[in-house]
Amino acid sequence: MATWSNFNLQNSASPLMEQIIFFHDHTLIILIMITILVGYLMINLFFNKYINRFLLEGQMIELIWTIIPTITLIFIALPSLRLLYLLDELNNPLITLKSIGHQWYWSYEYSDFNSVEFDSYMIQYDKSNINNFRLLDVDNRIILPMNNQIRIMVTAADVIHSWTIPSLGVKIDANPGRLNQTNLFINRPGIFFGQCSEICGANHSFMPIMIESVSIKNFINWINNYS
Repeated sequence: MATWSNFNLQNSASPLMEQIIFFHDHTLIILIMITILVGYLMINLFFNKYINRFLLEGQMIELIWTIIPTITLIFIALPSLRLLYLLDELNNPLITLKSIGHQWYWSYEYSDFNSVEFDSYMIQYDKSNINNFRLLDVDNRIILPMNNQIRIMVTAADVIHSWTIPSLGVKIDANPGRLNQTNLFINRPGIFFGQCSEICGANHSFMPIMIESVSIKNFINWINNYS
């Protein structure tokens, strides 16, 4: 969960989010190197007094400063493409969760189990309850098993929403009349928060997402008790 004064990415709870963080760090290092090099050259240009009246062309230096940026872009593009394909990869999901965006709440259906469906509304903030998080707590949590591949089907009933869980590396649009698919693999137990990240009307800020990751045994008990 995001906390005050935290400028870093949230701690990952899935292999995909780990890969996103690695790619972010990789790209940031390249950007820092470029910034330092360009800054050094600009400062040198301001303060030196070198003059060459006969310098009309420099084909070699032009060749170098064309090839080096190309190589740099390849170093960024290849990991980026690899990550894009990894985000779409889905192998033998254990269960399927269907998420439907409404103004302004989420509905969930566990397609593999009969009659397991519910609406999830934000609950009122209670200052006296230390376990209550403002604008993030809901009345019905999503319960999912950890260490298992999970398919998420996302759509909307009215306007465009966006189902986003930062710590799991998931952001997928919910479009009316369209079914989008993504996947989850949660590698530790815990509670993970998200929000709609597509401006969808007056109460856009008040439709949080709350996932509780549990062991497969506890998940099966929850399904049996729910039914």
